[in-house]
Amino acid sequence: MRILGLSSFGHDTSAALVEDGVIRAVIEESKLSRQRDSRGLPTAAMKFCLSKVAADMKSVDCIAITGAPVRGWMRRSAAGARISPFDPVAAGHAQVREVGRLARELGYLRLLRHETGDKTITTVEHHLSHAASAFFLSRYERALVITMDEDGAGCSGMIAIGEGTRLRKVRNIGYPHSLAWLYSRITEILGFIPRSEEHKTQWLSLGGEPQYLEVLRDMLRTSSNGSLRLDRSYLDHGIGDTFVLSSKFWRKSGLPHNSAELSDDQRRALAASVQQACAEKIAEIIESLRRRHNIQDVCLGGGLFNNSLLVAHLEQNVGLDHVFVPPAPGNSGTSLGAALYIQHHEKQLPRKQQCNPYWGPSYSRHEIKDVLDNCKARFSFQVMRDRQMDQAVQLLLGGKIIGWFQGPAEFGPRALGSRSVLASPWAPYVKENLNDFIKHREWFRPFALSVPVEDAPQYFQCSSLCETMNSLARVRPEFQGLPEGFVLPGGLVRLHTVAKEANPALWDLLKRFGLHSPAPILINTSFNLFGEPLVVSPVDAIRSYSCSGIDALLMDNFLLTKAPIASLSLQSHEAEAQGPILSRIPA
Repeated sequence: MRILGLSSFGHDTSAALVEDGVIRAVIEESKLSRQRDSRGLPTAAMKFCLSKVAADMKSVDCIAITGAPVRGWMRRSAAGARISPFDPVAAGHAQVREVGRLARELGYLRLLRHETGDKTITTVEHHLSHAASAFFLSRYERALVITMDEDGAGCSGMIAIGEGTRLRKVRNIGYPHSLAWLYSRITEILGFIPRSEEHKTQWLSLGGEPQYLEVLRDMLRTSSNGSLRLDRSYLDHGIGDTFVLSSKFWRKSGLPHNSAELSDDQRRALAASVQQACAEKIAEIIESLRRRHNIQDVCLGGGLFNNSLLVAHLEQNVGLDHVFVPPAPGNSGTSLGAALYIQHHEKQLPRKQQCNPYWGPSYSRHEIKDVLDNCKARFSFQVMRDRQMDQAVQLLLGGKIIGWFQGPAEFGPRALGSRSVLASPWAPYVKENLNDFIKHREWFRPFALSVPVEDAPQYFQCSSLCETMNSLARVRPEFQGLPEGFVLPGGLVRLHTVAKEANPALWDLLKRFGLHSPAPILINTSFNLFGEPLVVSPVDAIRSYSCSGIDALLMDNFLLTKAPIASLSLQSHEAEAQGPILSRIPA
């Protein structure tokens, strides 16, 4: 059976193809269109998924699409009327905007029906898609499933129980009772872009004290059935957005209403407050539901759980082996969730363990060479893989920053070693070079580190969620070799663990690098230009390499460099008689 899954037509659209229970292809539309915010019908993603299995729309048995436009419109409209019944201007503006949104979504649905002909189109509730992605990709046979986002189809979340191939909805979390909404509003107050730059709020929170925590605690309530409730007195209608924080929030917090007047200390304190408030409330809800339903394992889905600092906090409460978050917990993951829901819950087909997220496009050696020739790029080619790996290690030991383009592209918001920028954490000024010449991002945002999964326990305390960078690790006290700039408050570190069977090329590189350095650890950050999605194709990679401060690019067995490679004899790190390794690296 061949199922094509599609996300809703809002932000972060994507497509997925599941064939006889096996995930064949998943990709975000934005990575193919090269537009940061993709909306509407994910045409390019659909085309890729079908081409991956050399199929066309006629061979698809079922199309599963996330969301129910009319139901979502009714829920959001009813919530808006309850919040501001005596403000006809604000309420009227919100209703007009909701009608426009409904018209667009119905238009996209008609376009899909036109393109697919008489194919069966099944709609799956937004949060059921989140729940299916979270549960059916996990290894648990029975688990509590919690999803939270801003307003998916008029709901802010769902509580469900997964058992085998079944998902049983316990209750919805009604709109606008949303922690994700609150987090986005605080993100906007801090001067970041809401629904896009919440990750900046996350990392900014590490530098502050939760000075405004009591105000947020007063706003967040728990209902008698264990669900989340927001105190409505803190909400108001605002022109240009559905809801805003009311004057009560500003009065009780003592913060200036103009966010431009916030001091740096106030910004850090506000970020720390919303981070801790959300973590406390979710931990409280999880603990209550686990006791009520006598379930130990928890699966989390929805855009709120892109917050790896939040997930790390929950792991400390629930247990490192009892929490699962899918590779793409946000809206882009709902296409896969919708397909899996039809596959398992509706068709009752058995589950298969397949949480390896490398489901995107891959390119043959001939395809890469054609692009290089067309770009008139100068490159070298190594027939022997060992020689190419030695060249990569040589570059890294020399303090160079390399673009790494190997195998199929990863699915999800994070670079997991197929489309990455790599560097040695022991290279001088490496963080400054990455920020100034490539990433151009804020000083408080940390870089991730990659390490072979079997070596990780020697240096870190971590869970399996670090394979997809959905959680954080803690540095072991006995490991003193890691530069301080990569260790966050509390000994936390962004960690990416690499299994040989999942990503053999990066695993091999890490192992070889570890023979000549203090540990088999490399900096791993996303391969993209500032403000763009992760690269996918060879053209994307060459453009990002050429327009940034990356020193070299490795695509398959092709190597591009901006300067000749200096000769360097590789010695194992144990050969310390000649002095520290950094002193042996040529300038």
